[in-house]
Formats: sequence, C-alpha cells, structure tokens
Amino acid sequence: MGDDLAGLQAQMGRGMSITLYGIAKSRASRCMWMLAEAGVPYTHVPVSPKDAATDPRIAALNPNGRVPVLTEGELALFESFAINLHIAKRHGGALGPRTAEEDSLAVMWSLWAATELEPDAHQVLWHTLTLPPEQQEAAVREGAIKRLHRPLGAVSAALAKGGGWLMGGRFTVADLNAACAVFYLRGAPELLAAFPAVQEWYGRCTAREGFRQMLRLRGNA
Repeated sequence: MGDDLAGLQAQMGRGMSITLYGIAKSRASRCMWMLAEAGVPYTHVPVSPKDAATDPRIAALNPNGRVPVLTEGELALFESFAINLHIAKRHGGALGPRTAEEDSLAVMWSLWAATELEPDAHQVLWHTLTLPPEQQEAAVREGAIKRLHRPLGAVSAALAKGGGWLMGGRFTVADLNAACAVFYLRGAPELLAAFPAVQEWYGRCTAREGFRQMLRLRGNA
C-alpha cells in the first residue's frame, strides 16, 4: 500500500489550494497544527464558532453550521479529526498511514480520542479554566477525572507496546489527534502526572515546532 498511497498523495495534492475556516481558539487549532506539521500552505478564513451558525459561507460547506471546515478543490470536509486524517493521508508523508493496518489504527485512535477521551477532558477544562469560578462544579470535574483513568491507561499501554508512539514507532496523525484531546487536560496536571508514560509522550508531541506554531496563533493560550 505504501507506494500506491504515496502516488495517490502526489497525484491528488497537485494544483489544489487549501482553505481552512475557523479560528485558532477553537477546534480549528487542531487542523492548524496538522497543516504546520505537513508543511502545507493554506488560506485561513477566520470564522468564530459563535458566528459559524449564521455565516452563509459555512452553511454552504457544512450543514451543521460549525467550524472548522477545510476545502481542497471540490472537496469540503468538516470534523477536525477527519480533516487531520485527510491532510495526513494526502500531504503528510510519514505523518500518515503507510499500510492498510496503519490506516485502520489512525482511524481507530482518532475516533477513540473523540469518544473516549475528549468529552470528559472537556468537562475538566470547563470546570477548571473556562467557566467563571462561581459556575465551576468540583463534583463534575472530579467525576470526569475519575472516568479518564481508563482511557489514559489505554494510552499508556499502547505507548508501551508501540515504542513510545501510538502506531508505527513514529509520530503520526494518531498521536496528533489524541494529543489534541489531551490538550483539554492542561488544567489538571495532577491527572497526567499519574500516568508518566502519557505525560512524557504528550510532552514530546507538544514540543514539536508544529504545535508551537499553532500555539502562537492562539496567543500561547
């Protein structure tokens, strides 16, 4: 599959400009990180999550009325992790899957990040840093932290088996998408400290220049 995929990437990537709709302080930041890692030039159209629902440009591309949205040629994609999988496969080289098995693993870890990790991680962020202090609920935060022990344990086991990365023994879209969900845990360092292998892996992911470029677009927040 490797040679065929590389040829397909080259063929499909020629002559098609990329446009990303969204802002850095939203899930579009995930796509900005992936685009930076892949070294792909793109046009950025700032649209906030609040404005997306009434923006006619977004309505024409995403019937859900949400950002991020990425267009490339006639293709329009929404859902940040799906966008990142597309970028990795078409433009990402070693960031993308090299085999059919890796392709399946990349999809698996991306869906896992969205379903098993992100919902509770978002609750932790919301009830630690996002909401005004008087609206934060300690019970909600602690319940989410308790539930997160299982998925973080799954990451730890996968890293031990995979030589420090989620697939292929190298940094890939699987790591990037999963790390984007872990990003929500920046208000709970004690939770990551309970999983040293995950903490070390996350540190390596976020030490990359692509992540730092994205963080600068966010204003380092």
